[in-house]
Amino acid sequence: MSTDKPLKVLVVDDHDIVRKGLVMLMSRHDDLQVVGEAGTAAEAVEKAQELSPDVVVMDIRLPDGSGIEACREIRAENPQVKVLMLTSYGDDEAVMGSIMAGASGYLLKEIRSQEIVEAVRQVGAGQSLLDPKVTAGVLERVRRGGDDDPFAQLTDQERRILDSIAEGKTNREIAEEVHLSDKTVKNYVSNILSKLEVSRRSQAAAYLADHRARRDRP
Repeated sequence: MSTDKPLKVLVVDDHDIVRKGLVMLMSRHDDLQVVGEAGTAAEAVEKAQELSPDVVVMDIRLPDGSGIEACREIRAENPQVKVLMLTSYGDDEAVMGSIMAGASGYLLKEIRSQEIVEAVRQVGAGQSLLDPKVTAGVLERVRRGGDDDPFAQLTDQERRILDSIAEGKTNREIAEEVHLSDKTVKNYVSNILSKLEVSRRSQAAAYLADHRARRDRP
């Protein structure tokens, strides 16, 4: 990959040996610069805001939460950041969640080290990629999910925020409640409205009320 400046990389994994190994691997290449590392979801979000990496290499299962939610928060704060999920788990739910959260790639840790390096380069260049071992399941989920209720597309965090919207809370009140910045909550709200195909908060609240009524209907 030819570029004037090396790609800035943030490595996120709760296993110290794995994280250090990834840092050493990236550091061998002049076109990659490891600017930081993190072992938790909260630390990943904080470091991403502080360091503005080009690519975040993100584990999915972290001790304080999900790398998928961390990906969503990082991308909500700075959509220019690319996130490459690197995990031992290839289940369809995790893959779909990662894609919906804005991840640019999803790879299993069993791949060779040079493939990880190439994946970071590809994601940094704006490409998207999926490990071939998980692609078939994802495509099947996409084909089956064409007529799904839009509510099913919402993440757990988005559903919590939608609940707060329905309660009439402002973005600032929601931000304090879920411990996020006002800007991040604003982006969450925009994503919720887009997924539910509505344009106003009041319509989203009405959608939630209707969804609950249909769910509770005998």
